[in-house]
Parts: sequence; C-alpha cells; structure tokens
Amino acid sequence: MRKAKPKKRIILPDPRFNDTLVTKFVNNIMLQGKKSIAYEIFYEAMDIVSDKLGEDPLEVWKKALANVTPAVEVRSRRIGGATFQIPSEIRPGRKMSIGMKNLIGFARKRHEKSMAQKLAGEIMAGYKEEGSAFKKKEDTHRMAEANKAFSHFRF
Repeated sequence: MRKAKPKKRIILPDPRFNDTLVTKFVNNIMLQGKKSIAYEIFYEAMDIVSDKLGEDPLEVWKKALANVTPAVEVRSRRIGGATFQIPSEIRPGRKMSIGMKNLIGFARKRHEKSMAQKLAGEIMAGYKEEGSAFKKKEDTHRMAEANKAFSHFRF
C-alpha cells in the first residue's frame, strides 16, 4: 500500500450523558454542520422518551440501537455471468453506523410534528422491537438467511 492509513479521529463525549456513542449519533443527525441543533433534537427526544416510558432514556436508546443494528448483510458478487447475493458478517464499526443511520433515516420518514418527536417515536419503537428500523434489520437478516447457500463464495 502506498498511502498510510488515516488516523482515527478522537470523538469527544457529549456534555449531558458524557458518552462518545451519543456524539457519534448526534453527528449522524446533524445536517449542514448545525451540531447545536442536532444536540437539541437528541436531548429533546431523550426527554420525551423518559416522560413516556419512565425509564433511563440513555439505556432505552442503547437498547433500541442494539435492536435495530444488523449482524449480517448481503453483498453482490459476480461469478461467471451471474450475480450472487453473498451473506457476510459486518465489522463492528460499520454495524453501529448502519444501525444509527437506519434509526435516524426512518425517524425522518415518520409523520409527527418535530424531528425530536419523530426520533423519540422511532427510539421507543426500536426499544419494543417494532417500527421501520427494526423491520429493516429483520429484512436484512432474512435476505442473508435466504442466500446462505452462496456463503461459500465469500470474498
């Protein structure tokens, strides 16, 4: 390899929960560099979750994130003239990233007033193992299960 690997950036913990995972999540929420607005959205969503469920919002959020995070995915690979969907394990960093992006993406598509309410709704749905983000994970796992016969073609 000609180039050196880029250094991993150090992510500082967030001010309220003192957790780096929260900062990563907020960075995914953020649009056009407006981090303070992203923090407001996240914290407001956490307040809504704690009011509705009466539990520790950080634990609810972590459980929801774990519930919507896929463990396997299918990747397309051309062999001969055919394209096969080959199931493969996801590395931990990508796994978390996919989980966060699914949670945020499906929260944006919900029909509620503010983004905080949408996010809170999706977090609570993920916590209860329902909702669009959880369904996406289930579909991904089902797809990998269906194509298990091609797993010997691994990269």
